[in-house]
Amino acid sequence: MGQGPVGGPHAGTAWELLLPAVSAPARSRGRSLRSALREAVRSGRLAPGTRLPSSRELAADLGVSRGLITEAYEQLTAEGYLRSDRGAGTWVGAAARAAAPPVRDRAPRPGHARVDFLPGVPDLSLFPRAAWAAAHRQVLAELPHHMLGYPDPRGLPRLRTVLADLLVRRRGVVADPERVIVCSGVAQAMTLLALALRARGRTTAGVESPGSPEHETLLAAAGITPVGIPVDDEGVDLRALRERDVRAVVTTPAHQFPSGIGYSARRRAGLLDWARSVDGLVIEDDYDGDFRYDRAPVGALQGLDPERVAYTGSVSKSLAPGLRLGWLLVPDGLAEEVVERKRVMDLGNPALDQALLARFVERGDYDRQLRRCQRAYRDRRDALVAALREHLPGVRVTGIAAGLHVIARLPGSRWGPQDVFLERAAAAGVALRPLSDYGTPAGPGVSLVLGYAHLTPARITEGVRLLADAVQGAQGVQALDHARVQSTRP
Repeated sequence: MGQGPVGGPHAGTAWELLLPAVSAPARSRGRSLRSALREAVRSGRLAPGTRLPSSRELAADLGVSRGLITEAYEQLTAEGYLRSDRGAGTWVGAAARAAAPPVRDRAPRPGHARVDFLPGVPDLSLFPRAAWAAAHRQVLAELPHHMLGYPDPRGLPRLRTVLADLLVRRRGVVADPERVIVCSGVAQAMTLLALALRARGRTTAGVESPGSPEHETLLAAAGITPVGIPVDDEGVDLRALRERDVRAVVTTPAHQFPSGIGYSARRRAGLLDWARSVDGLVIEDDYDGDFRYDRAPVGALQGLDPERVAYTGSVSKSLAPGLRLGWLLVPDGLAEEVVERKRVMDLGNPALDQALLARFVERGDYDRQLRRCQRAYRDRRDALVAALREHLPGVRVTGIAAGLHVIARLPGSRWGPQDVFLERAAAAGVALRPLSDYGTPAGPGVSLVLGYAHLTPARITEGVRLLADAVQGAQGVQALDHARVQSTRP
């Protein structure tokens, strides 16, 4: 290697870089010195090939013992940051590279829209911090030491028992705690099922069309090709399902996403008949089944045939998606394979988080949280429907009164074409998601999937008014007033 400068500015540079470290308390001074010198090499402030002062010189410059400097040089030489040639001094090695750039946060975040109607987002301000903290303190005080070891990969028995009782009571499932698997949300449940099916030689699975893009992504990542099955006003099209070469299908029967329909009783029965006839599996994603506003929620499909339906859900809509806690009820014939894959994947979910959720449910806090969310989301849905009808005449809201989103359809003769509508909305700072983003061809009108759970009623009304002002365009106030008059006529 070429010789770096000897004497001159190098000693001063090292002294400046290391001076803050030597002001540390005596007990930690050596560690601070090594850390500062290591970081100086990583960052490139001490470039490869730079000759460092002798230990005697640097110790004198910094006002520390020579032994402290010698120890730091020896340690960093052993790690590869420095190299030392007998009789030739100490040099910065060539192995180290500049430090990585600052850590980026790739978590999804709201954009800069003035009003965001994107679907699927709960109101995170409703998270029950006080009740959660109280349960957390109690669990920490009571949890036996051995419970902090590696858990059962299916989940803590206490939580599986609590979840089984909860799901039987609220969703009408058939739930044996031995077949409940605690997962990191629905995404992991889907992945576990897909991997188990792939190991059995399955290479395809049906998905609803339109449907959640996430289902397709998760299946494909596990090596299974998603096959779109059309959805009509009653549910997945059984004739199309029979024509496809699949023996598994992912469904959202309680509240189909994104169309907003609920599967009819006839279609639910037909779907189970199909599964029995092909020795198949229905995967039921009950992503928002607790939230029905006009009647009691329809029970889960799994309750009709637990050996043909794998049921999954989570606390993502009721508490917060960041908790990464969900559950999977798996048919007996798949249970051992799925549990083994769960064990290999992560050795089980965090024991403390599981005990905390179990306590939260046992205390009745989870039921109280569901009631709180249900009241808030029902009021927000009502506010959205009322605002749409007032400010966007001719709108038709479809789907059942449930969940966290609605489908709003606007006639093309009045509000289309859709691309122009969306451009004007975006320019006004209103974030929208068209139904066509989920696999439905765009028609002559405008079809939107509008999320509302994360917005207050006042923000919802403000957003719809802002949207209406933005998309009127050439129609003008007179045309809008005429449309309002026409819409009020019987």
